[in-house]
Amino acid sequence: MTVTSGSKRFEKLRERDINKEVFVSELPDLGLIVMDSPTDPKPSLRISAGKVVEMDERRESEFDAIDRFIAKHAINLEQAEEAMAMGSLEIARMLVDINVPQRRVMDVFSGLTPAMIAEVMSHLNVVEMMMAMQKMRQRKMPADQAHVTNWKENPALLAADAAEAGLRGFAEEETTVRVARMAPFSALSLLVGSQVGRPGVMTQISCEEALNLRLAMKGLATYAETLSVYGTIPSFLDGDDTPWSKGILASAYASRGIKSRFTSGSGSEALMGYGLGWSMLYLEIRCILMVKGAGSQGVQNGSISCIALPESLPNGVRGVLAENLVAAALGLEVAAGNDAMSSHSQMRKTAKLMLQLLPGTDFVTSGHSVMPRKDNLFGGGNFDAEDMDDWLVIQRDMQVNGGLKPVREADVLRVREKGAKAIQAVFRDMGFPEITNEEVAAAITAFSSDDMPDRNSVEDLAAADAFLESDKTALDVVAALARSGFEDVAESVLEMQRQRVLGDYLHTSAVFDKDFNVLSAVNTPNDYEGPGTGYRVEGETWDAIRALPQALDPLALVEGEAPDPNLSLDPVGQAAEGTSPEVVVALGPAFGSVMNQTLADLSHADVLRAILDGIEGEGVPWRVVKVWHGADVADIGLSGARLSGSGIGIGLQSKGTALIHKKGLAPLNNLELLSMAPNLTLESYRALGRNAACYAVGRAPSPVPMKVDNMARLRLIVHTTLLHHREVRQIDENRGIEELKVTFP
Repeated sequence: MTVTSGSKRFEKLRERDINKEVFVSELPDLGLIVMDSPTDPKPSLRISAGKVVEMDERRESEFDAIDRFIAKHAINLEQAEEAMAMGSLEIARMLVDINVPQRRVMDVFSGLTPAMIAEVMSHLNVVEMMMAMQKMRQRKMPADQAHVTNWKENPALLAADAAEAGLRGFAEEETTVRVARMAPFSALSLLVGSQVGRPGVMTQISCEEALNLRLAMKGLATYAETLSVYGTIPSFLDGDDTPWSKGILASAYASRGIKSRFTSGSGSEALMGYGLGWSMLYLEIRCILMVKGAGSQGVQNGSISCIALPESLPNGVRGVLAENLVAAALGLEVAAGNDAMSSHSQMRKTAKLMLQLLPGTDFVTSGHSVMPRKDNLFGGGNFDAEDMDDWLVIQRDMQVNGGLKPVREADVLRVREKGAKAIQAVFRDMGFPEITNEEVAAAITAFSSDDMPDRNSVEDLAAADAFLESDKTALDVVAALARSGFEDVAESVLEMQRQRVLGDYLHTSAVFDKDFNVLSAVNTPNDYEGPGTGYRVEGETWDAIRALPQALDPLALVEGEAPDPNLSLDPVGQAAEGTSPEVVVALGPAFGSVMNQTLADLSHADVLRAILDGIEGEGVPWRVVKVWHGADVADIGLSGARLSGSGIGIGLQSKGTALIHKKGLAPLNNLELLSMAPNLTLESYRALGRNAACYAVGRAPSPVPMKVDNMARLRLIVHTTLLHHREVRQIDENRGIEELKVTFP
């Protein structure tokens, strides 16, 4: 036979979300290779008179500006000779070995060249990289960063979302703008709202670098991560920058008490057309070494907005984890990406996330959106407001800390209201365009900016321009909050300004707790050295993570219900064996007493009536008994069949599972089984009664049709377990099997 059409299964596969992605083969000439390009330089290092004269097969005379910067500022020459003499495989094993302390590995990495680091990474699979990341993360406890934006750039909604993000546990919050001139108001709204949610949350405004610095100098931001670096000179020149200019800018932030991270990530150079035939990872390692040499606290990397490019290639996600690990091994704080949309496939997105979530990074994402995707001005987030509960359950499933904690709806509404009212008060006191009560009310309960009234954007932009050019700073915001009755928020905003002067949070991986204690790689270093060491999710943190608001109290489901008022089951003595054709309906020990309905929310009275109606409709007598010695549906049904004059019995558990059994069959063999109790209807039970009657008199019945629901077990397995426990607790082996008188009042 000749097949003339394609496979229907392949046709369905082509429609899957994963096949909306684009996958390409490696092409090193265009920079389309993630790791181990055939043209990547080989590791080498020669030092003469305290100066690098050769690095990775290039003599000093052949160095480009990036080579010169790395050679001068990023390689520890005191460690280089020993480190470069080691084999790359030996160093890779040191990363994974729990007996080699983090500090020792960092010392070795400080002396490695870009090509040597790339070669080390080539020896590690993703599981080994995750093991290494657990050790090399700089701060002991992982954290997460939020994205807070909205399409209408409404300050009330920004402040409300920022407050919610703080309450949910985010240590940092980042915003950006649709219209550049709105940056002052967006930064202000984020600052005020974040301190409502939790004192000590750090904030930043992602905008043009000079404007970013001006806003930070006004006290409207406490960190920055928009200092982009690239691994090839032509890519740098496209941005009119050099490694030195980026270093000077980082120093400008630090001198004003602003924490800063650089931004890099695999694929940017190839995207810009300047990959130069080198692998994405090798180029990214050059970027990370520039970050190190410039003295920055850390890096936002993980491919970031370029993520779809490495993911189109073999090793793409492995390469992204490798770049995160390299940054950590070089002693940098790592905000590990997972922020830009990486896949149509939910499975693929989650698989990628696990590489950072499970071992933990300083910031598991470089921005988990607290708004719906349509309001994310960063181009659509990988995870957004609708993913919050999924994230919390994954943390609970695996006892890991991804930076978030469960919250109650009432608490969220409370902080959203306070955040919106606080920014309303600031706008009023400082003479900015009014934030109306209507906007505040909408912001409290809004899902997205579609729920917000429109503002006069012309007035807002003019006021934002005036604010930027004025001498007003965060201290004026503090005064406005205090005058308006928000003294606690004013104190938190003021404390953020004081912390800028102190400068303690300029340490690597620094975040604040709610009492403004700095937690960093200096005073809370990662001390993982194998099982029983390092950060463990336990104590109050574990109590919070596992306490999901939607978690049910199992005792409430085990406790009994009132008897069904529409059903009376009165014992009339021990059941005897029958001698004539009949159907014996055997009930579980909780039926009609401490339980009164099935998993399908059908009352026991209606279920039993439907079964008896089905039997009577075939002209066959019936008896009803209660089996007290067990709760297994097969045992219940077989017990009824052994008492039946025809050898046919129906077993009915209190949760609704039912079957037809026959005397002489093995316990786990039966004539018909209705196992999917949540999908059963009264007609299902009526048909079961009819069929049992047919078996009793020797007629051939039609099997009861069953609806298959593959998700029922997921929805109801807990209810099933706890309801069955309720039945099991009613077992009384001393009562045997009782005959019942059935009435329907």
